[in-house]
Amino acid sequence: MSYDLIVIGTGPGGYVGAIRAAQLGLKVAVVEKRGAHGGTCLNVGCIPSKALLYASELFEEAGHKFADMGIGVGKPQLDLAAMLAFKERGIDGNVKGVEFLLKKNKIDAYFGTGKILAPGKVEVTLNEGGKVEVLETKNILIATGSDVAPLPGVTIDEERIVSSTGALSLPQVPGKLVVVGAGVIGLELGSVWRRLGSEVTVVEYLDRILPGMDGDVAKNFQRILSKQGFSFKLGAKVTGVDSSGKTLKVSIEPAAGGEAEVLEADVVLVAIGRRPYTAGLGLEGAGVALDERGRVVTDAHFATNVPGIYAIGDVIAGPMLAHKAEEEAVALAEQLAGKAGHVNYDIIPGVVYTFPEVATVGKTEEELKAAGVAYKVGKFPFTANGRTKVNNTTDGFVKILADATTDKVLGAHIIGPEAGEMIHECAVLMEFGGSSEDLARTCHAHPTRSEAVKEAALAVEKRAIHM
Repeated sequence: MSYDLIVIGTGPGGYVGAIRAAQLGLKVAVVEKRGAHGGTCLNVGCIPSKALLYASELFEEAGHKFADMGIGVGKPQLDLAAMLAFKERGIDGNVKGVEFLLKKNKIDAYFGTGKILAPGKVEVTLNEGGKVEVLETKNILIATGSDVAPLPGVTIDEERIVSSTGALSLPQVPGKLVVVGAGVIGLELGSVWRRLGSEVTVVEYLDRILPGMDGDVAKNFQRILSKQGFSFKLGAKVTGVDSSGKTLKVSIEPAAGGEAEVLEADVVLVAIGRRPYTAGLGLEGAGVALDERGRVVTDAHFATNVPGIYAIGDVIAGPMLAHKAEEEAVALAEQLAGKAGHVNYDIIPGVVYTFPEVATVGKTEEELKAAGVAYKVGKFPFTANGRTKVNNTTDGFVKILADATTDKVLGAHIIGPEAGEMIHECAVLMEFGGSSEDLARTCHAHPTRSEAVKEAALAVEKRAIHM
């Protein structure tokens, strides 16, 4: 069988790229090792975690917030098995949706392990029966995503010492949960189990949470999480986990050196990041270059050093975000079809789906200072927003960063309820090179949380109305 494009991996980047290529008239096949489409994101990542975040948020609201609004429900009872089943139903529905879309676009799907034999040749060892097929193609797209980054000296068993995968399926609520890593994954999954009753301690090597995000945002968000019951050990590293006893003994010491201490835990979640997944793809034999971090080296058009072989998503440089992979995949498909595909890396939103949510797009203050850019700041707290005040969800703020000379918006950062939804008006504005004045003069419905975005834009010129 000969194809125009074979995509290895059907995560968000892979399946989206395959669909777009098929829409443009290319004959496409996909190869998926897992046995179910959707990759890490859909099966053991962003989709199931959002199901548990949503369910656990409602559980906490019912137990602690309903009474203040005059809703008497008694103490909610947790049926963890049913909650996990709710999560699985969501995964199943989404997996079937991707399968439907691939069939609708006449894309051939091979469930098995793909290996690049040479440019234009992909060997597939099928999951069923182990039969080997060699497929021919004009182009190959590597969209294999990423895997959990290991913690040296600590063995993940997915029972008591877990990765994000195991943390999505714990059979009971741990009394004490130690989360190693204060990034997005650790804080989201830590939030799930804290709401359901765990005592959560987060250990982070750096002296702050959410590395890479705006420092002001990280500082305020840590304060909010601490108020919710999180404990933090910052500037600390985990040197080992003793699993010989009934409880885990987690050894930590200051990152800068100093006296060690031991934390007890029922479960340890290792969430120190992810690494590109390139094992078994035959990249070395095919001559595909990797960088010092094991990522596939590509040019501005996603091409590797080997003609006809391309890569996108977590397996190449850049933020490991599903939507970044999707944008790259669409751009590549359009380029292969003779169109002008493009990704604007300056405007890729990032969201932490805790409560409140954290959302960001564009530059942070730290990045602007490092680049020597003169900028203005407009900031508006949700304590001054009518909708959040009446709903008693006032934690957080909106922050707009604009060029001091041109007023062009360079960054936007939000902590608050539904921040992940609100950030997109800033992204659209920035995509068109808009100014804080443009945002400030755009009428926003009242009463909405999004009015805080308008007020933050007004605050850039120190003319916010409600503060």
